[in-house]
Amino acid sequence: MINIVLFEPEIPPNTGNIIRLAANTGSQLHLIKPLGFALEDKKMRRAGLDYHEYAGLAIYESWQEFREKQPSARLFGLCTEGKRFYTEVAFEDEDFLVFGSETRGLPKTIRTEIGQQGVLRIPMLPESRSLNLSNAAAILVFEAWRQLNFTEGI
Repeated sequence: MINIVLFEPEIPPNTGNIIRLAANTGSQLHLIKPLGFALEDKKMRRAGLDYHEYAGLAIYESWQEFREKQPSARLFGLCTEGKRFYTEVAFEDEDFLVFGSETRGLPKTIRTEIGQQGVLRIPMLPESRSLNLSNAAAILVFEAWRQLNFTEGI
């Protein structure tokens, strides 16, 4: 099972879409506060449709609490400043894919903690800034799941 970590997500439909992604791939979703919305937000619920009940969800008050509860997690962060493409990693069951907020990205402190080898990027044209959060999460989750031969899936 792949773990999706959203650090301080801000836009409800993105989180709703990622709930749907988690439900459809058997991934566990971890949300780290503060959130830019209430979990009951109608836009988030609409994007997640009726998948909320099928997605495993854990909520943490802070990065510190997340790390205390997941001390041995193998972390991969996504950042446009990453030196490695996500396709260069051999993902393992129970890996954690960490995504920053939509407007601020993944903080440098977390990227430093993860380490340069664990900070990944998705290739884009040079003039591009970034991809939508839920699109980026889908790209990485499906690559990790593909590498794991779609276990627990089809």
